[in-house]
Amino acid sequence: MKRKTTKVVACALTAAMTMGLLAGCGASDTAEQVADTASDAAETVADAATDAVETVADAATDAAETVADAVADAASGDATEISVYRCTFNLASPDETQVTKVQDAINDYIKDKINVQIKLTDIGSGEYTDKANLALASNEINLLWTASWEGTIGTNDLVPANAVYDLTDLLPGTDLYASMDEGQWEATKYNGKNYFIPVYKDNVEGYDFMFRQDLIDEYGWDVTSVKELKDLEPMLADAADAGLKYPFLTQKTAMFYRWYIDDFDFFTANASSNFVAVDRATNEVVDTVLTPQYKEFCTLMAEWAEKGYISEDDVTKTTTDTSTQTQDWAVSWWTDIPVNDEADARYGQDVTMQPATDRWAHSTSALGSCYCVTATSTPEQAQACIDFMGLLYTDSKLADLYTFGIEGEDFTYDANGQVTQTSEKYNHSMWESASATIVTPLDNEPANKADLYKDFNGGANTSVAAGFRFDASPVEAQYTACMNVFDEYGFILENGGVAAADVESQIAAYQAALDEAGYQDVLAEFQNQYNAWK
Repeated sequence: MKRKTTKVVACALTAAMTMGLLAGCGASDTAEQVADTASDAAETVADAATDAVETVADAATDAAETVADAVADAASGDATEISVYRCTFNLASPDETQVTKVQDAINDYIKDKINVQIKLTDIGSGEYTDKANLALASNEINLLWTASWEGTIGTNDLVPANAVYDLTDLLPGTDLYASMDEGQWEATKYNGKNYFIPVYKDNVEGYDFMFRQDLIDEYGWDVTSVKELKDLEPMLADAADAGLKYPFLTQKTAMFYRWYIDDFDFFTANASSNFVAVDRATNEVVDTVLTPQYKEFCTLMAEWAEKGYISEDDVTKTTTDTSTQTQDWAVSWWTDIPVNDEADARYGQDVTMQPATDRWAHSTSALGSCYCVTATSTPEQAQACIDFMGLLYTDSKLADLYTFGIEGEDFTYDANGQVTQTSEKYNHSMWESASATIVTPLDNEPANKADLYKDFNGGANTSVAAGFRFDASPVEAQYTACMNVFDEYGFILENGGVAAADVESQIAAYQAALDEAGYQDVLAEFQNQYNAWK
């Protein structure tokens, strides 16, 4: 720019000098003409110089703006898109149009906060495992919702298959890592590494006896006197005399795994493989089928069935998932949570809980709902997943949007600022969405829900086996065969399907069938791995 301006000024000076020389010749008329010409030339040159300076200045400004824009673009980069798959439990099938609307609202909200955009896929619970597994095989997922109890894509399936991204080095120092206490991250490790992002909810495990409140009122039951199973008998007798169909409703569930959690850590987190556990008293892996506790439990169930307290419907699995919403039962079971009053809405009647076990933090309790980054994700996508989850676990507006949908369409806030869900198109729950500390409580939940969850998790016992993960692959065939044997023998024994007089012989037959299926190999593998771990 300086060179161009100097050249113009030089031309102007030359013209002025020429004018001076001509004036010195003494010819006045000629001088006047030359002067006029020189003046015009000077003005022309001056105008040209001004235009040149302005042109150069404009060009410099444009160039600076272009460079600034380029620097800004380079600094921000294009947003990284991640594909998010999640399961829908509250609706039979998601409304894809509304899911897309929620996705777009999320992307609009986060665009100025993190350099991430999401592609959201909701799948009904009945199809989730199959569809998510196919998408996983096709490398279509970056962030996947899963759980320890899920089949095929559960936490115990994904790690051995090398299907999950190692997040160990990505988590420290992030908003996501700081969103929950370090114990949550430690409890969810596999082989000392973080592969999963737990949903901060009721991340410990314990069980309650559940009673219909109208029966408590009618019969004057003192439920606080119930400390163990046998203490239920007077209440079950009242219910049987009243002609109730299900005095004790097992909800077609094998209950040894639950009622004896204070004695054993059933670290497989699978009722179908409760034939092996860590004995909390000895810290050794044991065959639970041969323990005194198993015989005690199965005998009690058999006696209750003979007295009419347990229906054959539970043994044959013909009770429905909605049986608890009827007045056909008196006592059942409930997984203890910080706000047990949630059961009233779930079952459509007033129910009351009495603790049956302690609460335990163990290897799978914190993985009852979690997310993972898929192993096929790029480093950029993995980081984007961490950034998104970090915002999801710390930003209430995003957490509510992701959980409940569009305000005014899918939910509203009441006068207390709590959530009323109104939609049949998009409807999720906190436990399978985001942290209980950040999702706004529902209108039927305590306003201090976050504190209740922190106290609940913090007050649990820690299992001696917390952190241990069993790799079934060396004995996979035998392990699967043993679970099939459980379905044939164990489930029936635990639901009162055997005469009390035959319990001992049936347990022996159960153990023999397990041994034939390769149980001793399974037990030895459990013991070897656990002994090496501890």
